Amino acid sequence: MTDFTKGAAWMGGEILPIDEAKISVIDWGLTHSDITYDVVPVWAGGFFRLDDYLARFRQSIEALRLDIPQSDADIAQILHDIVARSGLRDAYVSMSAARGVPLIPGSRDPRECGNHFYAFCVPYIHVIKPEVAERGCHLWISKSSRRIPEDSVNPRAKNYHWGDFTAGLFEAKDNGFDTTALLDHADNVTEGPGFNVFALKGDRVMTSDHGVLHGITRKTMIEMCRARGLTVETRALPLSELLDADEVFLSSSGGGAIPVSRVDDRIFGNDAPGPVASQLRGDYFELMRDPAYRTEISY
Repeated sequence: MTDFTKGAAWMGGEILPIDEAKISVIDWGLTHSDITYDVVPVWAGGFFRLDDYLARFRQSIEALRLDIPQSDADIAQILHDIVARSGLRDAYVSMSAARGVPLIPGSRDPRECGNHFYAFCVPYIHVIKPEVAERGCHLWISKSSRRIPEDSVNPRAKNYHWGDFTAGLFEAKDNGFDTTALLDHADNVTEGPGFNVFALKGDRVMTSDHGVLHGITRKTMIEMCRARGLTVETRALPLSELLDADEVFLSSSGGGAIPVSRVDDRIFGNDAPGPVASQLRGDYFELMRDPAYRTEISY
C-alpha cells in the first residue's frame, strides 16, 4: 500500500508520495533558481486564506514571465487533492512554477524552456519552533550579509534566492541565536528567512515596505494590529528604531506571530515574549479557525 503519511506531491498530472517526487537536474528552476513558489497553511483540516495565496502566486508567476497551463481553479483543486490524499490535518502546502528544461538542448534563452507547475504538502512546518516562540525568539542581525537589493531580485515574487539568508543563518547559529534578519545597504531592517519583522513602540507598529515579501501573514498581522487599535506604518525601519522598540515580533505562515525577546545583545521584556505579541499570536490561531478565512478540505 502506498504511504502518503509523510506528504504528497503533484507532478505532471500524477499524485505521488513525497519521497518519489523529482525534478530534472537540468531544470532551470534548480540550476538557475529560476522559479517562484508560495506556501499556504492548512490548519485543522482547512486552508487559511487560500484565495489570497493563489492571487499572490499568480502575481509572482507574471512578474517572472512564467507561463503555466493551470488556472487558479486548477491549482486550488490540485492542492485540495494532495492534502486529501495525504490525510494531513495540519500541513505546509507548497505550489511552484519553474522555468523548466530548455526545449532546445543547450539553449541559454529563457523563452525556450518548458515552464511547468508542481505542488506538494508535508506536515505543518513551524519556521520558529513553538517552544522557542513561547520563550521568545532570539534574533541575530547579520553583520556579514545584506539583503539582495530589490532592483536585483524582486522580493515580492517569492523565490529561492537564499544565498544572503543562508549566510545570515550560519552567522546566527554560530553566535547561539535562533534565526537572523538582514539589513539593506542603508541599515534598514528588511526580512528574515521565511518571515517579516515588526517593531512596536507605544501604540504604533512599524514594518518594512521595501526589500521584503509582502507576506499574506504580514497582511494578516497588519489587519489584526489595526483591529486592536494600533497604528500601523509600512515604511523603512531603521535598525536603531528596531532596537529602541517596546516589543519586536515576526510574522510567518509557518507559525503566525512570533514574539522576539532578544535582538543581538538587546533584551526585550525581561527576556520574555511581550504582551502585545503574545495577544497577536493567540489572535492568529483563532483566525485560522474562522470560517470567513477558511476553505475546508474534503478528506
